[in-house]
Amino acid sequence: MKITGIRFGRLRVPLKAPFKTTTRTVDAIDDIIVMLDTDDGCVGRGSAAATAALTGDTHGGIIDAIRYHIGPTVIGHDVENLNALTRRVRTSIHRNASAKAAVDIALHDLFGQRYAAPTYRLLGGGDPSIMTDVTISVDYIEKMVADAVAAVERGFAALKIEVGKDPGIDVERVKAIHAAIAGRAVIRLDAGQGWTPKQAVRVIHQLEDAGVRLDTVEQPVKGWDMNGLLFVTERVDAPVVAALGDDGVSAAVEIIQRRAADIITFGLLKTGGITPAIQICDLASTHGVECMISCMLEGAVSAAAAAHMAVARADVITRVDLDAPSLAEFNPVESNVCFHDAEISIGNGPGLGITVIHGVEDLP
Repeated sequence: MKITGIRFGRLRVPLKAPFKTTTRTVDAIDDIIVMLDTDDGCVGRGSAAATAALTGDTHGGIIDAIRYHIGPTVIGHDVENLNALTRRVRTSIHRNASAKAAVDIALHDLFGQRYAAPTYRLLGGGDPSIMTDVTISVDYIEKMVADAVAAVERGFAALKIEVGKDPGIDVERVKAIHAAIAGRAVIRLDAGQGWTPKQAVRVIHQLEDAGVRLDTVEQPVKGWDMNGLLFVTERVDAPVVAALGDDGVSAAVEIIQRRAADIITFGLLKTGGITPAIQICDLASTHGVECMISCMLEGAVSAAAAAHMAVARADVITRVDLDAPSLAEFNPVESNVCFHDAEISIGNGPGLGITVIHGVEDLP
C-alpha cells in the first residue's frame, strides 16, 4: 500500500452555542481535512483546526506546510513502514504541529486499514468505551450555572469550567456552579493561563476553604512560566495540570523532572499527532505521572484519533477532554467512533473507522 497523493478539504460545522474562553470566542468548528490516497484505493484521513490565537496555525499555513514540506516526504512510500514515515513527518519542517498531526493521524488511519484492525488495537488495545468531560464556557454566572446543570442532566460526570478572566469573579462562578450541581459531577478548572502564580494560589485556597473540591486546575499560569507553575503546585491541594504545546516531549521531561505539575495534558494537534503522544505517555508512565488527553475546537476526525489513543493508553490517560464533537450542531463524519454526550465508543472498523465525511469543500 503506497501513498500516491494528498488532497485537501475544508469542513465547517456550526456550534450549538458560542464557545468562550479567556482568549477567544468561536461559533464553529473549522477544520482542514487531509486525505492520503494510495495505489490500492484506500484513503487515510486526518484533520487540523486553524487556531491562530492558540497555536499560530492558519488554514493556509497548514496546507502549505503539508503540500510543500510534509507531503513530499511520504508520497511514494509504503504505509507498512509506519515508524519511518512518522519520523519523516516529524523532521520535515520546524514546528507546524497541527499540520504534522493531520498527516500523522492519516498515516495511522491507513496503517489500520492495511492490517484490517482499529487503530486503538494496533496501539495496544483496551476497552473501546471512554467518558469525556464537557466544557462550560466563560460567561455571566447565571448562564454558566444553567449550562452546568444542563450538562449534568445530559449525563456528564465531569465539568471543565473556563475561568481566568477575573480572579474574584472566578471564585463566585465556581462556587455557584458547585452549589448548583450538588456533587453530581466533578469540577475541573481551565484557567487558560489567565492568573499570576499568587492569584492562582489565592483563588484555589478560597475555593477549597469554601468546600469546593477541585478535580484538577489546568494551566493556572502562563505556559512559559515553569517557576510559576511549580509555585502553584507546591502550595495547593488540587491537582495542577500542565498543558503541552508543540514542544510536548521536551516540555514533559522538564515538568516531570521538576515535578512542576501533578498531571500532564496534551492534544494531538498541539503536540504533532499520535506518534509524539505515544512518547509522552511512555515518559509519563515511566515516572508515575498521570495524563489527560484533550482537544481544541476540532471535529470528529482528529477527535476520533484522540479517542483511539485514550482507549489504548488508559494505563496513563486517566482523564478525557474530547467534547468538541458534542458541542457541534451535528456530526458530518460517518464512522464507528460514536460521540454521544459524555460517552465515546469505538467499533471494529479498520483504522479510524471513517467511511464518509459529508459537506467537505474540496480545496485545490
